[in-house]
Amino acid sequence: MSKSKASMLSVVIPVYQEGSHIRNSIGIIDGVLNEGGILHEFILVDDGSRDNTWNELKLLAGGDDRMTAIRLSRNFGKEAALCAGIEYAEGDMVLVMDADLQHPPELIPQMVDAWLEGYDVVEGVKSSRGRENFLYKACARFFYYILYKTSDIHLGKASDFKLMDRKVVEAWKMMPERTTFFRGMSAWMGFERKQISFDVAKRANGRTKWSLTRLIKLAVNAITSYTSVPLHCITLLGLLMFIGTVILGVQTLFMKLSGRASDGFTTVILLQLLIGSAIMASLGMIGIYLTKIYKEVKARPRYLISSLIKGGEKKC
Repeated sequence: MSKSKASMLSVVIPVYQEGSHIRNSIGIIDGVLNEGGILHEFILVDDGSRDNTWNELKLLAGGDDRMTAIRLSRNFGKEAALCAGIEYAEGDMVLVMDADLQHPPELIPQMVDAWLEGYDVVEGVKSSRGRENFLYKACARFFYYILYKTSDIHLGKASDFKLMDRKVVEAWKMMPERTTFFRGMSAWMGFERKQISFDVAKRANGRTKWSLTRLIKLAVNAITSYTSVPLHCITLLGLLMFIGTVILGVQTLFMKLSGRASDGFTTVILLQLLIGSAIMASLGMIGIYLTKIYKEVKARPRYLISSLIKGGEKKC
């Protein structure tokens, strides 16, 4: 495929509870693309919103044949919504970004220029994390460090703000896993890449939809999707406990044979608590991997679509 100014850009935006500002956000992004002379389409995916988001998307799609509005049958999560949008995108290049304008639209022409230079993936990296609290920043930094050390996938200050060539999108579609982590999957694929730094802007409106529970769930999913190191840690834990058992056994026999043995009730209780905790933690880790295998074996679809509107025409 030859790259040219006439190539089309597909802008994929997952949307959840964004009814108050989605039309304004799309208007701003559309204005930037029109000003840059970039041929484009929008793929807007409503991830089971309970507000007026879908009505707003229907109005957008009904008045512009460049708009495709997809409504999922329920809230499947951002990763599933991204999958739906990417799979329905038809452009020569596909851009993924958020609906709240924290990913600056004014960088899109620069990303397209980098694609025209020959790069297959142009990714936005955060030079700052905006107004996130200290605990969130610390947890994010720790998560990326663990992921890098265990899987050799370096995400650093990566974001979902990415532009991908069509061949990268087609390669991404070949990855069949049901439980997805977009940043990790796109990093794993490789290809010629360029990074562009940006400052996380203030949200257009509303509050973040990411609770602490959802963030922890995403982190656990990401780590267990790209490395089996936690399972090997169980083996290491067992080895360390075996060594400790041998040392304690030798010490106990020595005390017994030398006639200096004393009541060891406290020691026994502490050992039981330690061993019990280690066993439960190990079983929990194994259970996480078994759950992932269980979901993959069932092979259920990543998402279900209840409605699709393209250029004002209702498809399903």
